[in-house]
Amino acid sequence: MTITQSFSQFNFTSIPQSKPTTTNHRLAGLRRFAIAITFLNILGHTFLGFEQSWAQPFVSLLAAYFMELSLETVESFSLKKTPRFWGNITTLIDFLLPAHITGLAVAMLLYANDRLFPIAFAAAVAIASKYIFRVTMGNKSRHFLNPSNFGISVTLLLFPWIGIAPPYQFTENLYGWADWIFPIIIVCTGTFLNARFTHKLPLIMGWVGGFFLQAVIRSYVFGTPLIAALLPMTGVAFVLFTFYMISDPGTTPITPKNQVIFGLSVAAAYGVLMMFHVVFGMFFGLTFFCFVRGLIYYLKPLVESKKVSVLSLSTN
Repeated sequence: MTITQSFSQFNFTSIPQSKPTTTNHRLAGLRRFAIAITFLNILGHTFLGFEQSWAQPFVSLLAAYFMELSLETVESFSLKKTPRFWGNITTLIDFLLPAHITGLAVAMLLYANDRLFPIAFAAAVAIASKYIFRVTMGNKSRHFLNPSNFGISVTLLLFPWIGIAPPYQFTENLYGWADWIFPIIIVCTGTFLNARFTHKLPLIMGWVGGFFLQAVIRSYVFGTPLIAALLPMTGVAFVLFTFYMISDPGTTPITPKNQVIFGLSVAAAYGVLMMFHVVFGMFFGLTFFCFVRGLIYYLKPLVESKKVSVLSLSTN
């Protein structure tokens, strides 16, 4: 079975929103993810050693909030429906949770020296992708690109002088046992959140296993030192990408089998990009396979309609 055939079997339907218990489950997960990434940013800027300015996360959040509210207002007006943020303060806060997570993730992972515009641009692109790139899933129109990852990928492509935040900044001011304890805490909390709320542990295992496998293959075939190929796995940036980005529940498959295939595919894309000396392979690989997933889901109704047409002709 080819990767394309495997992808065609994906259950792309998101977690059903019609069931109150499922909706509450998803909302609880969003709230905990938002709290976790907020705490990490505060801790990073006050103690850990984040090298971005304090202004950058605030600018990123403002850009994300503004885009989310503006585009939701435009969409609601065009469809003649009530905006999802309309109601009370709790409704507004809950609506902005995804934008909050995206804004902080962009500001935390990108490094643009003291520039503010690229950070705001990345956050705006990330939120805009949710409203522009959509496919029909079941009876709903949903986005298929990982917002934070897409915003970061586009910014890295358009602004070559911008890079990813140096991995050492996450533990720059930690010494001794704290160097080990802090990543372990992130792994434990990330594992709990993904096991309890997103149910994406199979995807994470597929990604981590695939990353190890591509490192072994590159070492055996191309002579890449195995330690060097595996070194990114030891960084906090890799841990954050693994537990807080690639596991995005809205843009990844649901069934365990398809989650594993998706994780393996992103790891394979990373390995191929590394063979061609393309940097930032994790972000570009994830963006590529999110596009593949969206394209397959877009083409799926067309293929099914042709099959129906052929079947009706053959029976007549």
